[in-house]
Amino acid sequence: MDYPILSYSIWVPILAGVLVLATGNDKNANVSRWLALFGSIASFLVTLPLWTRFDRNDGGFQLQEGANWIPAFNIHYHLGVDGIAMPLILLTSFTTVIVVLAAWEVIQKKVAQYMAAFLIMSGLMIGVFSALDGILFYMFWEAMLIPMFIVIGVWGGPNRVYATIKFFLYTLLGSLLMLIAFIYLYHQTNSFELVDYYELQLPMTAQLLIFGAFFMAFAVKIPMWPVHTWLPDAHVEAPTGGSVVLAAIMLKLGGYGFLRFAMPIAPDAANYLSGFMIALSLIAVVYIALVALVQQDMKKLIAYSSISHMGFVTLGMFIFNPLGMEGAMVQMISHGFVSGALFLSVGVLYDRMHSRQIKDYGGVVNTMPTFTALAVLFAMANAGLPGTSGFVGEFMVILGALQANFWFAVFAATTLIFGAAYTLWMVKRVYFGDIGNQHVAELKDINKREMLILGVLALMVLGFGIYPQPLTEVTHATVNQLLTHMAQSKLPGM
Repeated sequence: MDYPILSYSIWVPILAGVLVLATGNDKNANVSRWLALFGSIASFLVTLPLWTRFDRNDGGFQLQEGANWIPAFNIHYHLGVDGIAMPLILLTSFTTVIVVLAAWEVIQKKVAQYMAAFLIMSGLMIGVFSALDGILFYMFWEAMLIPMFIVIGVWGGPNRVYATIKFFLYTLLGSLLMLIAFIYLYHQTNSFELVDYYELQLPMTAQLLIFGAFFMAFAVKIPMWPVHTWLPDAHVEAPTGGSVVLAAIMLKLGGYGFLRFAMPIAPDAANYLSGFMIALSLIAVVYIALVALVQQDMKKLIAYSSISHMGFVTLGMFIFNPLGMEGAMVQMISHGFVSGALFLSVGVLYDRMHSRQIKDYGGVVNTMPTFTALAVLFAMANAGLPGTSGFVGEFMVILGALQANFWFAVFAATTLIFGAAYTLWMVKRVYFGDIGNQHVAELKDINKREMLILGVLALMVLGFGIYPQPLTEVTHATVNQLLTHMAQSKLPGM
């Protein structure tokens, strides 16, 4: 099977999205839905060979594709993947199928436009994960904001305009600083090729400035404390599909950016500022978990819990040992499944009750037992229950932190307490106890479509929780290569 997998992975969903868009108005809504489903499944299938053709022992870029794009500025259409990018591409294409299915009966207006936005966004995000040219990366990075901006702005809640503008401005400001860093690197190397940047020996001041520019772009995206405030607003106003993609994929772009750009291009600055990064990560883990504890809105609670969990990811990256960094990767993939499933669970309840307030529920288990079993599984995975994927990444990061510093591990481990606290508080109030609301008494359990979506996600959460080796195997060589590169790149006196 010899075809340009990465180009297909990017352009199949984008072309499918354009085709769905061409189906036009809501009279053809069913045609739009079926076209979107076939397009998303085709997009997932073309990414699957990445898993089989990927060499686990090679930490470098594989399956590369290249072509001259703008020769005057030495800009190339250059794609490739390593053990960090490949699992994230598969997560993106998988999530797109889930999002299309989740919107099947829920979205009734502008169906073609909604489905097309997610297909196009999927292709653009895969472009971000596979671009090995700075300008190509930047183009995909900026372009993917547009479909998400439209999704929240058109299908979002009552404060959607405020949420979209805040989301757009926060992300755009960081991105412009990243572009300035690329222009500086171009003047140093006369190239936008990522590999050329890795070989560049920069003085410490330049490294600090470049790391700072990348930090602004990627910290906002993760989002790290204190630039996290756009995320709860965006989640609360976004439709269910928007929240799923935002949590499952978009937050990972920030973590990916640190591993792909900030750390290997400015390794000494990354080492020098590691204490600062670890401090911000631990504040997110502890403080944001406490903020989640007082939320009344289920979506806001899950949004804050996402920020806390992504603090684990940045902590794992900046303790600079293989266990922590691989744990960060496992946590990113696991969080994609778990947070996506949690937002879908809230969506199931919202479709029936039109409320996300915890106080409006209670006793859901009495009327929706099958749904409650799945929702509680995802909630427990979010709290880091052993046997679920949520435990594996957190445990690896805590062990890695223990190797680096005892107190890092102590503060990181508090998430197991706080995570259990806010998760169990929500589970008890929403799913258990007596039925306190007549509308809850009239609820019907999940249908076959909802069962399929949540069931598949439950299998992924349990599968990677019980047997995470396939994931750690993929990332191992790349993580070791990155850490070796950072160790060898130290300036004199560092």
